[in-house]
Amino acid sequence: MHRVIQWGTGTVGSEMIAAILDHRDDLSLVGALVYSDEKNGVDIGTLVGREPIGVTATTDVDQILRLDADCVLYTPRTAHLDDVCRLLETGKNVVTTAFLFHPARIDAADRDRVRAACEKGGTSVHGSGINPGNLSGVLPLALSGMSRTIERITLQERADWSVYESTGITFDNMAFGQPVESISPTATDFLAFNSSIFTEQVWFLADALNADIDGVSATVEAIPAAEDHQIFDHLLAAGTTAGQRWNWSGHRDGETLIEIETLWTVGGEYPSHWPKPQHGWTLTIEGDPSMRTHFMSLASFTRNATIEEHVRSASVATGMQVLNAVTAVCQAPPGFATSATLPLIRSQTGFRRGPRTV
Repeated sequence: MHRVIQWGTGTVGSEMIAAILDHRDDLSLVGALVYSDEKNGVDIGTLVGREPIGVTATTDVDQILRLDADCVLYTPRTAHLDDVCRLLETGKNVVTTAFLFHPARIDAADRDRVRAACEKGGTSVHGSGINPGNLSGVLPLALSGMSRTIERITLQERADWSVYESTGITFDNMAFGQPVESISPTATDFLAFNSSIFTEQVWFLADALNADIDGVSATVEAIPAAEDHQIFDHLLAAGTTAGQRWNWSGHRDGETLIEIETLWTVGGEYPSHWPKPQHGWTLTIEGDPSMRTHFMSLASFTRNATIEEHVRSASVATGMQVLNAVTAVCQAPPGFATSATLPLIRSQTGFRRGPRTV
């Protein structure tokens, strides 16, 4: 059994805790790092609507570092390399949905710091998620196994964030509701960070599939809302940013070989000049042969489900990609464990249902 710590108990982190308590008798929760006084000292089970498990959450990072654990499930709202390095140095492997998807292309000084922390602690670190991560990395690599040659890879994501309850990310981090002229790949620390992890993902595919690209460009087009929209406790005012079309392109000799495009809106408005893929993610591989697949994450395709359940399903998918990787990461040699080097990550629960037995 692996002893694990949940770092961050927001939308994704809570789904990971629930999965452990309900289904994973091979994992034992020994701690959780939270960011609010309201959650500090609360039993981890209580935080996710389960029976108490006798382990309380804490805001004290040093307390987390002193815990004996095999792996930390790192899902903060904002990632900090210092935290990850301290965890790794104390002998805790790290799986994260936040960053470190392709360490070969991060800042060299940061890469050396993480590698040194892994060597000191005898630990490994793995970053993935739904996108960036699985759909922009693992899925293209899996489909490439049916390719003779590849000419171009494109992933388009279309989503409206109006029903996403983490409004702090939507409005504070992603800057929806801000003036359109203030949106750029370097406008804020978070937008720069967000752009960097998608840039990293383009490099991941390029390096894995011998694209030999010259570089990756990042662009964004922000569009204003035509009218006011009430989004939970936030008012998105007419004239402020209601749509962001991001594009990260890996190019060689002026030709785009790999492209990730996100078409994100809040308030349901959609500009007529934008492309109109289906909601969800559409992956196209042009080559020999050419392939296309569309991915949607919903609570169910057969039963009636609430919109809240449908929205939550994407958070489940995001968290499970790294939760299911815990065993493989703990068994990996010290250093970076990427989606290209780990074995196939599959469900550790499968068809088994119901609460775990003790």
